[in-house]
Amino acid sequence: MQIYLVGGAVRDELLGYPFTERDYVVVGASPAQMLELGYQQVGKDFPVFLHPKSKEEYALARTERKAGSGYTGFSVYAAPDVTLEQDLARRDLTINAIAKAADGKLIDPFGGQQDLAHKLLRHVSAAFVEDPLRVLRVARFYARYAHLGFKVAPQTLALMQQLSRSGELQTLSAERVWVETAKALATQTPAAYFALLQQCGALDALMPELAALWGVPQPEKWHPEIDTGVHTLLVLEQAAKLSEKIEVRFASLVHDLGKGVTPTELLPSHHGHEHSGLPLIQQLCERLRIPNSCRELALLVCEYHQLVHRAQELKASTVLKFFNAIDLWRKPERLNEILLCCTADLRGRTGFEQAEYAQAAYLQQLAEAALQVTAQQVMATGITGPAIKEALYQARLHAISTARPDKLS
Repeated sequence: MQIYLVGGAVRDELLGYPFTERDYVVVGASPAQMLELGYQQVGKDFPVFLHPKSKEEYALARTERKAGSGYTGFSVYAAPDVTLEQDLARRDLTINAIAKAADGKLIDPFGGQQDLAHKLLRHVSAAFVEDPLRVLRVARFYARYAHLGFKVAPQTLALMQQLSRSGELQTLSAERVWVETAKALATQTPAAYFALLQQCGALDALMPELAALWGVPQPEKWHPEIDTGVHTLLVLEQAAKLSEKIEVRFASLVHDLGKGVTPTELLPSHHGHEHSGLPLIQQLCERLRIPNSCRELALLVCEYHQLVHRAQELKASTVLKFFNAIDLWRKPERLNEILLCCTADLRGRTGFEQAEYAQAAYLQQLAEAALQVTAQQVMATGITGPAIKEALYQARLHAISTARPDKLS
């Protein structure tokens, strides 16, 4: 029995990049031997075991053969006669097909170290096209390492395009698509994930609501970049600089989906896109089973980002209506999340990357004043029954009106 460290831990150690998980492959062992040593079996489709003490994953070396459609349509063979090289050959990218022995020796049959040095994401073999999930995985690795200068090999991109045209992407489960997407959203450069999916045609298959934004013009006066798809990625890029929350990043990504359904005769204007985008966000979130925390913020940002952009023009009653709509009183953090998305929307335009978003400070000032008014304070004045609600409304309205500065500094 021989045990090797494989995959991400080896790759990131060579890159000097932080990592938290370690995966191992076991060569020359049977499931019975692993159980005798105290390992706990957890794999159903193929033998994966948890170490009795560290609980790290140890998988028996295996080969895979395409036997059906989709990323689950594989016949797996795991036995003591499977070699390390055979196990590494089934992996997606060369940089993920490097193993490290207990003595520190690296086993790299496919040139992964060379590709790391050249900052290249390259497939191991032509078997890459057998697994549609690899399109998303490559895009996710691209998002993870794009800031380091990594590129996708042209031949690998061609295979990703082939997979996108094949119809195999539709076999991916909604949960799997979202898992990969959520991981990409958490990277330093999440926009790279969606840019690559758009480039290879996968976005059309998996997120057509988002793909529809490319080629849609916007008024050059407000959007020097013109193309809505380009603007969307610029917004996501800015959102990633402002917040690590995937809720904020996702909401920023989909805030303009309504522009993808603007009638051609109205272009480049997109009047009402904040409303036409709502059913598209619902549709996307339901299909990919996106968590409610992401869905709820995305819907609020879509519906209210235009109103927030006009904050200084709003009547106090409109501001209060907005605060009620986002449930400021029970979820005060929501306002800041919405303002981060709106700031990203402003800065996600060519030439506006460093722009100040004065509306954020303005609305935060009004919110702080309104939050000082509580139902307990109103009831302390002797008001009871249904009149409490109206009195609370008037008190908050007065607080907002009083807190409004004559002009923003």
